Amino acid sequence: MQNATVFVVGAGPAGLFAARKVATAGYQVEIFNRDIRPGGLAEYGIYPMKLHMKAGLRKQFAKILAMPNVEYFGNVLIGSQGGLSIDALRDWQPAAMVFAVGAQGTKKLGLPGEEAKGVYSAKDFVYHYNRLPPFSTQDFSTGRRVAIIGMGNVMVDIARWLLIDQPGEKPEEVTVIARRGPFEVKFDSKEFEYVEPFLDRRRFKDELSRIAASLRACGQDIDEVSKTTFPWIQTEPSASHESKLTFLFLSSPVAVEPGPAGRIERLKVAENVLVREGDTLKSVTTDRWSHVEFDTLIFAIGDVADPGVGLPYRKNSYLTNPDTTDADRAGYEVFDGASGKVLESLYVVGWARKASEGLVGKARLDAERGCEHVLKFLEKKGKLSPQESSDIRRELSSRGNGVVTKEDVGRLLAVEVERAETLNQPAFRYATNQEMLQAIHHQ
Repeated sequence: MQNATVFVVGAGPAGLFAARKVATAGYQVEIFNRDIRPGGLAEYGIYPMKLHMKAGLRKQFAKILAMPNVEYFGNVLIGSQGGLSIDALRDWQPAAMVFAVGAQGTKKLGLPGEEAKGVYSAKDFVYHYNRLPPFSTQDFSTGRRVAIIGMGNVMVDIARWLLIDQPGEKPEEVTVIARRGPFEVKFDSKEFEYVEPFLDRRRFKDELSRIAASLRACGQDIDEVSKTTFPWIQTEPSASHESKLTFLFLSSPVAVEPGPAGRIERLKVAENVLVREGDTLKSVTTDRWSHVEFDTLIFAIGDVADPGVGLPYRKNSYLTNPDTTDADRAGYEVFDGASGKVLESLYVVGWARKASEGLVGKARLDAERGCEHVLKFLEKKGKLSPQESSDIRRELSSRGNGVVTKEDVGRLLAVEVERAETLNQPAFRYATNQEMLQAIHHQ
């Protein structure tokens, strides 16, 4: 066993695979996680009905936590906004710290009126239906006409939830608003197949006719849409549905207009044109606009890093070493823009390094690659005294955090499996931290 302790902040895929990489090299690893349950987006971002995928990842993560030189401290917030500060972590004298906190900042467009009721970021909305506290108990009510901004897999997941799995009344219409055209979709066709039966073929074809001239002007053939990105419009849906899925291409939201009750009532939408500059296709907003009635708006346009963590921050991201000429000084090291110096022993991996970049597989690769630099740094440092996990646990407990250990996580998962069997449900998950803590300590 190496004489050094490494702190990993965050227990999503990037954090857990980072922990495994460092622990396998023989170092002691202490994981600090904001949530009670480890897993991050693998637990709270993957679509809730993908139970087999979640179960498989949970088994991998359990093996990592079972490593004898890995400790877990859940329900511990790290950050400048009421949590444990980075300086407080430094007081425990870790040899290095790896931040794998994901992209927890909220990304919207800064539109006038976007603080109206019924306007949500996709991240928060997904956290809500995946039952992550405190989002699980907050108001994310939806209405009859829902707009989703963006054309990626997150949009598809949200549409699937609204049209198929959302409890209670389903919306009459879900409209996807995209600043580009049908050839620039970002979703996987296999994912879209869940919602294609709801696609209003007639209105989709009308929308293609509306934008045909704009597409031709930049060299795109509207007739190719049915052969490439939207083959479903050549067929009839397998069943008739009252709820409809529609698209509004070459459109950018300009302003949210709330009604008398403070909830979004209309969305001002500008028309776009596509402009080709060499190999680049750009979307340019025009001065033509219209109003469309919506009572719910969800931004599915990616995520940003959370400035509240306390790391140097600029333009929605944590600052990392810009010197890419030296492989040992790659963009994983935290960089202080004020002093122009690397903050020695601090690293970022996964979505904390590059928000919304890839899924679990890419997070794992990025974490392992980043930790190669951590291990090289530790080798240069020589022998260091390890920090006793019991001391950290004792001090965290004295702060009244309700610290959760990896043994506690095992008890929680066992209780939830038992509850699912009792309720004859495929899965069960507590919606609040209080319920989870009670389940852990009073099973």
